[in-house]
Amino acid sequence: MPVSFFLVYSEIQSRIDAEKGLEKRVTLSSAAAVNVVHPIRGSDGQAIELPGNTQAFTEAPIYARTSGYLKQWYFDIGAHVKRGQLLAEIETPELDEQLEQAENQLKTAEANLQLAQVTADRWVYLEKSSVVSKQERDQTVSDLNAKRATADSDRANVARLQKLQAFEHVYAPFDGVITSRNTDVGDLIQGDNTAPKELFHLAAVGKLRVYISVPEVYASAIKSGETVTLTLDAFPGENFAGTLVRDSNSIDLTSRTLKVEVDVDNPTGSLLPGAYAFVHWKVPSAARAVTIPTNTLLFRAEGSRVAAVRGGQAKLVPVTIGHDYGSSVEVLSGLTSEDTVILDPSDSITEGSAVKIAEAAKPEGSK
Repeated sequence: MPVSFFLVYSEIQSRIDAEKGLEKRVTLSSAAAVNVVHPIRGSDGQAIELPGNTQAFTEAPIYARTSGYLKQWYFDIGAHVKRGQLLAEIETPELDEQLEQAENQLKTAEANLQLAQVTADRWVYLEKSSVVSKQERDQTVSDLNAKRATADSDRANVARLQKLQAFEHVYAPFDGVITSRNTDVGDLIQGDNTAPKELFHLAAVGKLRVYISVPEVYASAIKSGETVTLTLDAFPGENFAGTLVRDSNSIDLTSRTLKVEVDVDNPTGSLLPGAYAFVHWKVPSAARAVTIPTNTLLFRAEGSRVAAVRGGQAKLVPVTIGHDYGSSVEVLSGLTSEDTVILDPSDSITEGSAVKIAEAAKPEGSK
């Protein structure tokens, strides 16, 4: 009896084990094969490249303030000038005659004022002795005040013409390079505002400005004083250091971008204003953030999900997305660098679906 019972038990147990093995093989054969990737920790942030144009830090057109004929110019394009250096001279014969006439009128007015002063003093003294009437004294005093006002007016006119005459000499307002000369000897110069003519164009190139348009999504990451890298097609393989100095503090309604100024030191003058440049800037990553390819995301009604492989099953993990880098996205919460994420998950994948790893892929930018 015990022997037959043992034989029956052994046969039943072997059948149960065979059924379990068959069930396991069926489960493995029905599990979907998936490619996976591991999230990358975003320690250094994402680098973005933004185009811009170099501009002179200080730039100004030089106009004449007085009318006449150009007598001589002293610097041509490309010349480096210092502040206060003479750039050109203008002949102003009409202005010179006006100044001479005004100076003679001032001399006449001062002579009349001197005579009026003597007369007024005399009549004031005589009025005290009742030799002249008070009315006569008041008339001489009033004439003195009128002569003084005339002299003051003539003096101011002389000072105005002298200042205009000083504009016969055109000086450089700051250190820089002459980038344009639009005049020559004998040219008629109009000093009024009706038809101004630019004589020179001066640019300070010791430091350059580069304006870039930062997309709105990165606007909050802009920090004044941060160092960036510039590259130019004219200097292949070379990098130039720049500094984020200021921004417009407002988003442009048309382009949805933030205008940012980058300053670049240019002591040798090798960088030229107007050049096309690229600003390379690293967007700082949030703490504990990871980066995953965009083709790992699932967009469901309840929100963004990622299919992670855990224990041979697919788990739909909710994630919070930060910056969008195009081919990859920043995930702020929900994943760690130790997770295994399915690439190109099927839209029909469900929670707990059996999966098996076919290949562990590396996303772009991983080491």
